[in-house]
Amino acid sequence: MQHQAYQPLLPAGNKYLQQKWDKASYDLHRRKVQSRSLCFECSPSTKKLEEEWAMKIQRENNMLQEKISHIMETTGAVDNRNFYTTKSLSKEKRQTELLRITEENERLLCRLTQCKSRYDRSSWHEDWLKTLKVMDSIARCPRGRANQQKVDTACKLKTNYTLKTVHSAIFRHNSRSKTENKTTKETNREEDAEK
Repeated sequence: MQHQAYQPLLPAGNKYLQQKWDKASYDLHRRKVQSRSLCFECSPSTKKLEEEWAMKIQRENNMLQEKISHIMETTGAVDNRNFYTTKSLSKEKRQTELLRITEENERLLCRLTQCKSRYDRSSWHEDWLKTLKVMDSIARCPRGRANQQKVDTACKLKTNYTLKTVHSAIFRHNSRSKTENKTTKETNREEDAEK
């Protein structure tokens, strides 16, 4: 009945046979392990391996103990910083290339500043004056006339504006003086009436 409660690791057609085979392979494994452990105990190299293993464990324990004592003594901050400078394999090459480029740029700048122009600006200016004369002779209205008209209209508008402001200022002044005259006349009449 015990075979019915047995749960094999792999699917099996017959649980009873599967349990029997698994038990037989497990028993074989246990016998091999026992015979191996007896062999290890009798060989002298295993003692040396065990001592080395114990020393390694002791060394790791000491390191852990030092770390724990350091944490207990200090604030216990996490040491996650890398204190090393970044190094590039092509740093020197890039610096020499940069120096070469800057020197080339300086030489080119020097050549450009020392180079004289091949074009004559005075002849260009004379050409432009001739072109303006031709444009004036072709145009229906003289060239400067349109600009002069704009200036004239601006001046007229400005003078009209200033005249209007002057007239309004005079009007305000006259109206104030009239109201002041009325008030002084009324006060004089009241004073005469009281006497």
